[in-house]
Amino acid sequence: MGFARTCSVALVGVEGVVVEVQADLEPGVAAFTLVGLPDKSLTESRDRVRAAVVNSGAEWPQKKLTVGLSPASVPKGGSGFDLAVAAAVLGAAERIDPRTIADLVLIGELGLDGRVRPVRGTLPAVLAAADAGYRQVVVPEQTAGEASLVPGVSVLGIRSLRQLIAVLTDEPVPDEEPTEEGRPDAMLAGLLVPGAGIGTGVAADPAEGPDLADVAGQHHARRALEVAAAGSHHLLLSGPPGAGKTMLAERLPGILPPLTRQESLEVTAVHSVAGILPPGEPLVRRAPYCAPHHSATMQSLVGGGNGLPRPGAVSLAHRGILFLDEAPEFSGKALDALRQPLESGHVVIARAAGVVRLPARFLLALAANPCPCGRHTLHGAGCECPPSLVRRYQARLSGPLLDRVDLRVEAEPVTRADLLGQGGRGEATATVAARVREARDRAAARLADTPWRVNSEIPGHELRTRYHTAPGALAEAERDIERGLLTARGLDRVLRVAWTVADLAGHDRPDGRDVALALELRTGVTRGVPVGTGDRA
Repeated sequence: MGFARTCSVALVGVEGVVVEVQADLEPGVAAFTLVGLPDKSLTESRDRVRAAVVNSGAEWPQKKLTVGLSPASVPKGGSGFDLAVAAAVLGAAERIDPRTIADLVLIGELGLDGRVRPVRGTLPAVLAAADAGYRQVVVPEQTAGEASLVPGVSVLGIRSLRQLIAVLTDEPVPDEEPTEEGRPDAMLAGLLVPGAGIGTGVAADPAEGPDLADVAGQHHARRALEVAAAGSHHLLLSGPPGAGKTMLAERLPGILPPLTRQESLEVTAVHSVAGILPPGEPLVRRAPYCAPHHSATMQSLVGGGNGLPRPGAVSLAHRGILFLDEAPEFSGKALDALRQPLESGHVVIARAAGVVRLPARFLLALAANPCPCGRHTLHGAGCECPPSLVRRYQARLSGPLLDRVDLRVEAEPVTRADLLGQGGRGEATATVAARVREARDRAAARLADTPWRVNSEIPGHELRTRYHTAPGALAEAERDIERGLLTARGLDRVLRVAWTVADLAGHDRPDGRDVALALELRTGVTRGVPVGTGDRA
């Protein structure tokens, strides 16, 4: 009788569970049994592993073989267990020393010829192994860079099962023929899922992406864009078609600061699981930008799919921007499903196969027309929409959803002077991005001993009891509460925006003008605040 064990990782959402892969050989009729709640793709690994072992020059044991995946109560799926199963079988057959694989974590799919193919979710899998105390990981060579992002873990990248056997038995490591330059690498096919990344992607470098200077006019909306980026505040841009709402939203990623190391790991883990991580770029350093079409379903926004849920648009936009163009055209259920992640920064999806918690801390940007034809706010433009239709159209953005949006800005029609450049050229992306970075640095210094990093994350109770405004600064906000223009949640959001405005202006704490600007950006009521974003009190 032969027995060997090794380890692999099962992913539940973007969180990993270390799985012990056990192989047991007993005398009897040759058979291969796989137990431990495997799905269809994992059950098929029996044929892949058998062919890979034989084609790698090893002898397949002609005995009764049982492979168990423990803990058996955790659902397991995908082809990433192939390498661990093959190593456990070879250990039980004494082709390799079982002691050499007992503390190894192996992740990878096997081809029938013995080559090791990369799989999605390598980074979160290695993170889970490191958290469980494992320090040696074997992955396909193509994802070794991704696995190496985890500190304190020794990563071995291999191209075939033959190389793994040689390393574990101290034999000469055979050379595998690399893919010829210029030819497509079929081994990368499993990393990118067709259709999984539609409407999403990593924001381009500000020097290469669209520039804010291209936007004509819209001084008020540009100011709101800067405040949104500095404090990660949710934003609604409403106005007639052609005013520049989409142009502004597309330039929002360019003024966001680069991700921190921890944020980069979080974003990379989600993109790796979703299958949209670009090959050759193991670490995402820029904030992601996700812009799904208005026909997107609720499941595509918050996550779903057969079996265990997959990350949706809110998770793909984690630490970045989720832009919903033509927001009233989205289904009401899909929009209202955003309310919970907007508050908590994560989404919990319960399905029959299990419960998954996915990260979803994003900046929501909405763009909306005032009516179906878009000409309701234009004087003399000939809007024929009846008032009842206009009310129904605007009511598609529910009150509870809008109550979670910090900034609500009207994008005015572009004037002839602005369009022809007679009104002066607006500030470039680099200039605005520099101010945003300075404001973020001030907020980070103030919040250094707290779990928060930007003003939008500070709980309302902390704002009212720990971070005080200047004396008398909230007088106008208190009057708005009495008149019913602000809710309790609305006041908290005004305070957060006021702190961001103060950070942009270099103030130690918000004064009356900072709070007035925050109220104007939320309610749309003019408070007599100067338009220029760079104004200093």
